[in-house]
Amino acid sequence: MPAQWFPDRRSFMKWAAAAPLMAKIALGDAYARAASLASIDPSDNIYKRLGVKTVINCRGTWTYLSGSLEWPEVRAAQVEAARHFVNILELQRAAGRRLAELTGAPSGMVTSGAAGAMASATAACIAGSDPRHIWQLPDTSGLKDVVIMAGGRSAFDSAIRLAGAQLVLAFSPAEIEAAIGAKTAMIYTTHLGEVLQKEVAIARAHRVPLLLDDAAGIPPIDNIKLYARMGVDLYTFSGGKGLCGPQCSGLLLGRNDLIEAALLNTNPYEGAVCRAMKVGKEEVMGCLAAVETWLKMDSNELYRQWNQRVQRIATLLGTVRGVKTEIYVPSDGNRYPTLRVSWDQKGWGFSVMDCVQKLRDGEPVIEVLGPDNPSGVSAVREGNPNRKELQESEHLELVSMTMQPGEEIVVGRRLRAILTAARAAHKS
Repeated sequence: MPAQWFPDRRSFMKWAAAAPLMAKIALGDAYARAASLASIDPSDNIYKRLGVKTVINCRGTWTYLSGSLEWPEVRAAQVEAARHFVNILELQRAAGRRLAELTGAPSGMVTSGAAGAMASATAACIAGSDPRHIWQLPDTSGLKDVVIMAGGRSAFDSAIRLAGAQLVLAFSPAEIEAAIGAKTAMIYTTHLGEVLQKEVAIARAHRVPLLLDDAAGIPPIDNIKLYARMGVDLYTFSGGKGLCGPQCSGLLLGRNDLIEAALLNTNPYEGAVCRAMKVGKEEVMGCLAAVETWLKMDSNELYRQWNQRVQRIATLLGTVRGVKTEIYVPSDGNRYPTLRVSWDQKGWGFSVMDCVQKLRDGEPVIEVLGPDNPSGVSAVREGNPNRKELQESEHLELVSMTMQPGEEIVVGRRLRAILTAARAAHKS
């Protein structure tokens, strides 16, 4: 390229770093043209035949985007499980014993997602194992039915309320302790680290079960053993997010008596309030396979591959003047290498949401993490009645874990073209 194309040495270095990727893109274009001439349609799939577009997912393991992709071992386990009939109760208890071996928890069960685990755990703490109380729910007359919400309400607390629980909000360990009374059935928390340790100590001192919701807590896989060591009564992970198990699965781990009560309040028991939250033999065996797969794999190598994907996108975007990129790993869940992309939104007259929408409207559809939440119920305010549904964002983010190999080139190319055009429009 002519030297005059580069206003400074830094720009030259960015273009030099991007050159191998540019060559790969050109090669891909050539293949696509050849495939078209040969009447090969690599995009044909079961969804396209139904008229549904598939998505390049750079947003992460959002449920409305179908969570994550299952490990091959998970798919194989489900196919094998589907070949036989089995007693679901016997299967759940056997899976609980195996989960105990793998995690160090006293027991466990497979649920219909982390939200299903929240509902089953709440029912267990209110009704216990008494058949009369199980049939009574969600009517909690005469039962302990107060659940203390550490940190306040969330968009997911309907999973707790549907079992009949009455919510009491507490925003510090001291407030939690002050809120505990004769009607307290459970403490719910999403807190981690030292705050969680304090809450566990309070719950233990008052003999009130505590449920930790760490739906996005895997990876790291070490968390699946950590909370057992901490003595958490009940804790849950999503099966269809970082665990890469079946989308309609979750794990509930913890005390033997509470897991047994949770099972009695859930499918397949007719009359149980959580009967509707069915988990099939395929989900049970698939979720178990996901745990076993994670415990065997090299997490460092997996993170290296994830990091490479967002680094390639950052390299391509580095050729657009005025665009800044940063790779980081969130510390409070969804812990995958994530690329932040920012530019002068006001100066360019081009917002993050403008970019999100252009990526969403293109072909193929590309979803990135912006300020919007297409799956949010508009009435939910999560403790803040003045919160705007759509807030301004300083950057958009691209999550590495949900990209498939090679998709980062498509994403980087599209995003580079969009931002280049936006910058050019601003200059004109």
